[in-house]
Amino acid sequence: MKTKKNPHAQALGRLGGQARGEKLSKAEISRIASEGGKARAAKLSVTEKRRIAKLGVKARERKRKERP
Repeated sequence: MKTKKNPHAQALGRLGGQARGEKLSKAEISRIASEGGKARAAKLSVTEKRRIAKLGVKARERKRKERP
């Protein structure tokens, strides 16, 4: 049986993360986000990566066609 997370602990963790984020430079935030993206991509299957890439291509094409 799965246990529920303590909402009070979650709130405190969120506050701590926000406080840390305010002290970081944009370059540091970007580096941390990049690590998260790489970790996410590493756990995806090839099929999922391909599906996400195709969605990106469609979005870029749609944006390009909307421009005058």
